[in-house]
Amino acid sequence: MYTPTAFRQDDLATLHQQMRATRLPTLVSHGSQGLLASHLPLLLAPDEGEYGTLYGHFARANPQWRDLAEDSEVLVLFQGPEAYISPSWYAAKAEHGKVVPTWNYISVQAHGRAEVFDDAERLLQLVSRLSALHEAERPQPWAVSDAPREYIDSMLRAIVGFALPIKRLEGKWKLGQNRSQADQAGVHEGLAGSVEPRDRELAGSMNNHHSAKEHP
Repeated sequence: MYTPTAFRQDDLATLHQQMRATRLPTLVSHGSQGLLASHLPLLLAPDEGEYGTLYGHFARANPQWRDLAEDSEVLVLFQGPEAYISPSWYAAKAEHGKVVPTWNYISVQAHGRAEVFDDAERLLQLVSRLSALHEAERPQPWAVSDAPREYIDSMLRAIVGFALPIKRLEGKWKLGQNRSQADQAGVHEGLAGSVEPRDRELAGSMNNHHSAKEHP
């Protein structure tokens, strides 16, 4: 990922936080069938390995899991908040007019090679943990154990799990750090006042990022 120094994010806890916040990342592989991509909920085990380990599963009918079984390198994309940045928000527009549109965003990319597994008990543990994670905030969380065991067993036979130790982790926080403080303030004001929830979310990310820099 092309990442100028001003936008690079190396703090592991911050990277992990964004990875957890991305509920449906994109897993990309390249194998005998060419490039393949799937959108998968993933479980992050932060203490397994240097950068953590990702766990997930494919439908057995999805041919992409075979790329992982053949030791294909995997790229996982975690897209954070993003927003169009209008030149009209820059203080520099009134000063000299030499401004153009851009896009600000947060993104994390994880690289590695995966272990594929289809052991029923290991798969059961994985889907139980994933369900518990995404059901946690519901008033009456659903659990895998709520379904009949024979039904769950049939579902487990239809999936293939994987463990992906992260070997390289890249973070890009493109939040206008290369602009003047006046330009950054104008962008924040424009985003915070937008009717788009995604724009307001990025404004909040700008606040959090600048606060972290001032109070590490």
